Amino acid sequence: MIVQITGNVTYTITLDPTVWIFDDRKIRLEEAFTEDAQNRDEKDELTNAADRFSQEVYQQNLKPPINKTNKGIPRKEREKILENSYVMPIRDFLSYAEIKQDASNVTLETSNGDDVIPLNTLAESFLLFAIDGKPLKEEGPVQLFYRDGSNRSHPIKGIQKMIVN
Repeated sequence: MIVQITGNVTYTITLDPTVWIFDDRKIRLEEAFTEDAQNRDEKDELTNAADRFSQEVYQQNLKPPINKTNKGIPRKEREKILENSYVMPIRDFLSYAEIKQDASNVTLETSNGDDVIPLNTLAESFLLFAIDGKPLKEEGPVQLFYRDGSNRSHPIKGIQKMIVN
């Protein structure tokens, strides 16, 4: 149930999508392809830039925003969170891996073979990691949706590894 980002990167990263349900960066699948989600992503970029600046100034580890929205929420609403389908923008994880300048494509190793997509397309994509609040056991651990929703009815399924070329 893990996904590696490896290849032409400074740091190989191992992603565990099973914990993303508690991450504030997640977006409900129904809202992912709306303008609000895109505006939220731009706002998150500014927040992440501020976090990186703070990290450099104070030499502390950058921590993902986990459980901020769950604090002070009544139990029934927290349970409702676990009933939705969610996607995660992949941009932050690519940033943490520090993609090298000469990289241009990504090979997605899936359970059905390999798919090659442009790096900038991947950076603007979402990873589906939960349906009805549960991890993707079949056709998972993640599925890729393009930001524009053009593959919404046919996402890239069963992604197990991302190799930056």
